[in-house]
Amino acid sequence: MPAEPFSRSPQSGCGVFDAQCDLGALVYQQHETPDALLRGFADDLIAQGHRVVGLVQLGHHCTDDVELSVMMLHNGEQLQLFQDLGTCARGCRLDVDRLMRAGGQIADQLDGADLLIINRFGKHEQEGKGLLFLVEQALSLDIPVLIAVPDLRFHHWIKFSGGMSVKLPCRSASLHAWWKAVSKHADISASDQHQTICEAFK
Repeated sequence: MPAEPFSRSPQSGCGVFDAQCDLGALVYQQHETPDALLRGFADDLIAQGHRVVGLVQLGHHCTDDVELSVMMLHNGEQLQLFQDLGTCARGCRLDVDRLMRAGGQIADQLDGADLLIINRFGKHEQEGKGLLFLVEQALSLDIPVLIAVPDLRFHHWIKFSGGMSVKLPCRSASLHAWWKAVSKHADISASDQHQTICEAFK
């Protein structure tokens, strides 16, 4: 079953190419690897004092000598979510129960976070399952979300997001430009809210 579109208020909506949108889709081609890019981006933000939660995938391809796993961003813990079936031809199978337990841990860390990163909009997310609940929960808390979306699933992502996301090329510069725009927009919104509250007590 395809993912059901999530609802956003008109004030929070944005177009696919709106750089200030708080929902970013890092769209990558088959030959591109978004994982190291997401890890480096998260490391940069954490070093700047931002609180980043979510998970990033360690490795892009299934090989005989590499087990695919993910890293939890709030504590650096590595989790094996993929069951090695032997060869790339036979594939790697996602352990859904472990994924959902990891999602529960991330949900517990969302309050007060500056950014949520999700490693993939994969088959389970396309079907309305997986970690989509974290995307909706984060946005309801006004926390920006960044998710890696394979180009072949981008049209499914657009249906889920209702077009209210920004499409980011798989490059570091695009991630940092998006974050700069989102952060600036958040600062302006916070300033406006503060001014309104102050004016109410004049």
